[in-house]
Amino acid sequence: MTEIIGVRFKSGGKQYYFDPKGQQVEPGQGVIIETSRGLEYGECAQGNTMVEDEAVVQPLRSLVRIATQKDLDTVAKNREKEKKAFTICQDKIAAHGLDMKLVEVEYNFEGSKILFFFTSEGRVDFRALVKDLAGVFHARIELRQIGVRDEAKMLGGLGICGRPFCCAGFLDEFQPVSIKMAKTQNLSLNPTKISGTCGRLMCCLKYEQEAYEDAVRRMPKNESFVETPEGVGTISQVNLLKETVQVRLEDQPETPKCFHNCEICVVRNGKGKRPEGYVAPPPEELAKLRKVTPVEEPRSLAGSLDAALTGLGMAEPAAEESGGEAGAGRRRRSRSRRGSGKPSGEAPAAEQQPKQPAPPRQRPPKSDKPPKPAPQQQAAPPQQGEQGGAPAGEKKRPRRRYHRKPKGDKPQKPEA
Repeated sequence: MTEIIGVRFKSGGKQYYFDPKGQQVEPGQGVIIETSRGLEYGECAQGNTMVEDEAVVQPLRSLVRIATQKDLDTVAKNREKEKKAFTICQDKIAAHGLDMKLVEVEYNFEGSKILFFFTSEGRVDFRALVKDLAGVFHARIELRQIGVRDEAKMLGGLGICGRPFCCAGFLDEFQPVSIKMAKTQNLSLNPTKISGTCGRLMCCLKYEQEAYEDAVRRMPKNESFVETPEGVGTISQVNLLKETVQVRLEDQPETPKCFHNCEICVVRNGKGKRPEGYVAPPPEELAKLRKVTPVEEPRSLAGSLDAALTGLGMAEPAAEESGGEAGAGRRRRSRSRRGSGKPSGEAPAAEQQPKQPAPPRQRPPKSDKPPKPAPQQQAAPPQQGEQGGAPAGEKKRPRRRYHRKPKGDKPQKPEA
């Protein structure tokens, strides 16, 4: 096992392994690395990691130091020099009349070497241009011709999908893309629809190629003779994504029908003659090929709610019982308040007995001098539950019924 750190020199560029020399480096930190072109500034993309010895290309170059503020200032100055060098080089190219397009200028960390990237349709003799640039910058000059895909990676931009270029975002290396991939994925062969901004086939055609190749191996070919639940026929169209086929039945050739891949039985794969002596199975056997989809039984809303409450650990019956008891208690309390002014917790015996009518009024007998009422009877009011009656020695009058409850027994004035 070997300890390494991963470093990128450009955003979205390839990741390279270096020896950290025992230093701990966090992802995102700037580092100074020793390369074949001298000291270079890069950004750590992968911290200290142990990898297999086979994954490392020997000799493994080492980390010099973690970038300091002075190193960051040097990098910023080099970026300013690159802008000025780009303008000067464009003027020199126009002066020499060379058929080339300047793409990017790159200074190394020490500033002793300048690298110019350009594109051109053919070979360019730029020896005179190199001499002029060396006399202006007094540094080592190198011109490198790149392709249109590398140009798109350096410049960046937005693709037809509306997202930044894959090559400028996360692709470390370009993958080979062919027109056969577009045919396998049933895409339009119109170059404007399957080509990127660089003019080459889009890199994203490679992403789903393996999935399409696997689907092609499992699905039957077009014009295959197959057996379906509704009869035998020939495949007219294949949908790899949905794994369905359109079949022209022999009984109904004008109305193709759609079947899933699991519902067909291939008799002849691809174009060719119908097998000699082939006899179509009876409809009962063909009906067994139909895919059966399990249908869930409809459940009522109350049953679904009970199941959900049970799953949550909530007992609905207990809640109903407690709610019923609480409702009954509230009703008892309200009735007790309407019946008497006492709290609901106290249940007097008088409320449990049937309600007795109020005592009737008593009229004094007609005489010259009415008898004086007894002081005890005047002082003590009649109690609830006691039956009123006439005093001793008087006749008992018949009880009268009143529709309204009397307000009280007040002593009346004796008649003259």
